[in-house]
Amino acid sequence: MKYLVHICRLLVGGLFIFSGLIKLNDPLGFSYKLQEYFSSEVLNLPSLDPYALGISVFVVVLEVVLGVFLLIGYKRKFTIWMLLGMIVFFTFLTFYAAYFEVVKDCGCFGDFLPLKPWESFTKDLILLILILVLVAGIKHIKPIFGKFPTTILALLGFVGSLWFGYHVLMHLPTWDFRAYAVGKNIAEGMAIPEDAQKAEQEYTWTFNVGGENVDFVTDGSYPTVDGEYVSVETKILVEAYDPPVKDFSIETDDEDFTTKFLAEDHLIMVVAYNLEKANEQGLKNIKKVTDKAIEKGYTVIGLSSSGDEDKQYAKEKYGFDFDFYLCDEKALKTVVRSNPGILKLEKGTVMQKEHFNDAEEIDLPEVERKPEPVVIVSTAYFVNEEEVTKEEVEAIDPETIESMNVIKEGSELEILNSMTSSNYTELIKITLKEE
Repeated sequence: MKYLVHICRLLVGGLFIFSGLIKLNDPLGFSYKLQEYFSSEVLNLPSLDPYALGISVFVVVLEVVLGVFLLIGYKRKFTIWMLLGMIVFFTFLTFYAAYFEVVKDCGCFGDFLPLKPWESFTKDLILLILILVLVAGIKHIKPIFGKFPTTILALLGFVGSLWFGYHVLMHLPTWDFRAYAVGKNIAEGMAIPEDAQKAEQEYTWTFNVGGENVDFVTDGSYPTVDGEYVSVETKILVEAYDPPVKDFSIETDDEDFTTKFLAEDHLIMVVAYNLEKANEQGLKNIKKVTDKAIEKGYTVIGLSSSGDEDKQYAKEKYGFDFDFYLCDEKALKTVVRSNPGILKLEKGTVMQKEHFNDAEEIDLPEVERKPEPVVIVSTAYFVNEEEVTKEEVEAIDPETIESMNVIKEGSELEILNSMTSSNYTELIKITLKEE
């Protein structure tokens, strides 16, 4: 029993430290996962949303500290019963998420090792068994050092965990396991290879045949059955390839600029998933850096999920000399764990990424300024709904004009270009006074 307890002690302590450090490396990301658990679709505890970050830091620091306490043998009764309480709660949570299929990834190991719900539940069940062994053999758990060194090590574990959590919150995660890490290409992360795995599903069709329900299994095709259709159930046998970059876009209400900007040679991207919640001093820091970037020839854009009014307000309040485009909030939270944050990209590859506290560390060597595009204006003229030439318009007596409308964008100009196979950039419509 003694040796079994020692093995369980090493396994449980090591796993708790490893799991805790992975999440402590990205407490903001773990708080987003907690908010997912707090949502109405899962535990229906939206009132806890504002406290998600605090709960996140508390849980992961406790996880690391308990792992350290167990390994060094500090306060064994407190440590064992706290471990048991935590694992019982986590086992319930992962079972709930798996059984009701409400969470796709438990977040146990952050982005380092995403686990499916049933995998998370199995892991917690094994840990529960190991901790129960520790409960049964608690008398065999003794400090590995004297009382004073053990206390010092316990204190160092606690203080070190708090410091590390604070450090990554004030800067960025030390290790970035996401698809937007430095060196990753966003465009490539969005692409689905031609030979990518396609989803394989099994369909179970139920028909009433001769007064009895009979099941027919197909790969999706509707079965030819002499009976009345009752229902169909689907089961995924093999999941389709899931690209690492999801829901990322750079767009306006009318147009998608994702491909255009990800092809830029020198792009500075400001990310603020919510401008209303963005750190004010952080936005001021960003302003200094973007002004410098524009001066040195970089293309600068902003990305936010906020509405047009919030974007315009932020632009006017902080004097940003660039435009904000639309992107999904969840995607932006994944891009950078900072609101706001700033990235430097070259042809879609992330070259540098910084927290707003470190925005001025963005390396901005002078680059060749892109020439301004030459816009050739081509105008269509209409007088009383009839197309005329420019010379005919110039010959009109201004006194006879009732109204003149200049259209430079919109569906009317697009329809005209489509119908006439032209490329007009503006449309001038003149209405004359009735004689």
